[in-house]
Amino acid sequence: MGIFKACDVRGVYGKDLTEEIVYKIGRAVGTLLAGKAVVLGGDVRISTPALKAEVSRGLVESGAEVLDIGIVPTPVFYFARRHLGVEPGVMVTASHNPPEFNGLKLVLGPLPITEDELKAVEELANLGKFRNGSGSVRAPEIVSPYQSFIQSIARAERDAHLLKVVIDCGNGCNSGLAPDLFRRFGFHIEELHCTPDGIFPNRNPNSADPQNLVDLIRTVRSTKADVGVAFDGDGDRVAFVDDRGRFLTSDKAIVILSRYLLAGTPLPVGEGAGGGRRAERVVYDLKCSSVVPESVTAAGGIPIPERSGHTFIKTRMITDDALFGGEISGHFFYRELGGGDDGIYSALLMANMLVRTGSKLSELADAVPALENTPDIRVPFSGNREDVIERIASAFPAEQVSRLDGVRIAFKGGWGLARPSVTEPAITFRFEAEDRARLEEIMGGFLAPVPDIERRVRQAWANLRSEG
Repeated sequence: MGIFKACDVRGVYGKDLTEEIVYKIGRAVGTLLAGKAVVLGGDVRISTPALKAEVSRGLVESGAEVLDIGIVPTPVFYFARRHLGVEPGVMVTASHNPPEFNGLKLVLGPLPITEDELKAVEELANLGKFRNGSGSVRAPEIVSPYQSFIQSIARAERDAHLLKVVIDCGNGCNSGLAPDLFRRFGFHIEELHCTPDGIFPNRNPNSADPQNLVDLIRTVRSTKADVGVAFDGDGDRVAFVDDRGRFLTSDKAIVILSRYLLAGTPLPVGEGAGGGRRAERVVYDLKCSSVVPESVTAAGGIPIPERSGHTFIKTRMITDDALFGGEISGHFFYRELGGGDDGIYSALLMANMLVRTGSKLSELADAVPALENTPDIRVPFSGNREDVIERIASAFPAEQVSRLDGVRIAFKGGWGLARPSVTEPAITFRFEAEDRARLEEIMGGFLAPVPDIERRVRQAWANLRSEG
């Protein structure tokens, strides 16, 4: 099945992803879990109720006890697993994808699902040799405990009412829940697209693209708000707009939040030296700007690079007991959340920080060093993508090469990255340098071993610049 990706299951509803397919996946998951309890949730998409019902049926017929928590944001789903003491779970969602998509986020144990575990689910679903059983369904209430939990870890600030926040829920899963929590914390809020609607009538559910946030940017400026926050479709990602109406890149948000969190921990005195506390770890994905690890180090933390992808970042958060983690797509991870991410918690943390420090987000953003970098440059490629990656990697000295995720080549004053897309037959490229001239030089040096690809990369980059 082409719907099985590196971290989850994803496809167009009715074409790639059908009720019959998700029923078989439910049967496969229930078989692998051999009668264990499973948390089941879903997002606001129009196709979710039908798909969720078939997943539930498949789980029950394989003997699972299904704990159906209803239509909730993905972070509430992850909270439910911890709160209910149940590790396995299935969340019906396509996250930030357009409304015609849907999918499944699967968890089989204490850690995020691995590629091997996903492969086992796929093979069993195709084989059809399922365990038969007579499971059950019950519906525990989870939203109120979640609200209480968030209130317990994100302390309300006395002067919160002085901060004006525009909240753009994009008609997704955080509609209703995010405004309610911000009001509980005392913030002065303005709602934007905060009615749940699975066709996402007002904007694309991908909050990481500033082109989808024109309403938020306009509203922040017109209302003279202090900060704007935008959530994706299932509520685990968040994007920020500063008080000047400027989109805040995830790189800058990671730097700002990590500086704030690291400042609240004891200064390190060396790993295990003198009885002192170890330096806190901050996980970041390889697509982040070099400013991220440099800033973490300067703030007394230990930067930990990891593959791009929710599963990989969260797993590293857990195994390294990291304080904080960030991904370029707008996922932010916390120890307080069991290594997980949560758009609402991240937004509350940012708002609380602004109140507590008396800072303007625009000033904090301007204090983050700016380098010249490209967004993801996706080049369709149906051939042998690993051969392209290897040709690049083998052309440079070993000390310049990282193979953690595709290939990343370090140059003086910048870097280049190429990695196979996990969602489509394409190769994703990204580059960074001190200035535009050096960026062009690094792009040329990085692509020199693959001249057949260079023209396509440069054309795709030119197209992105003309669109922006």
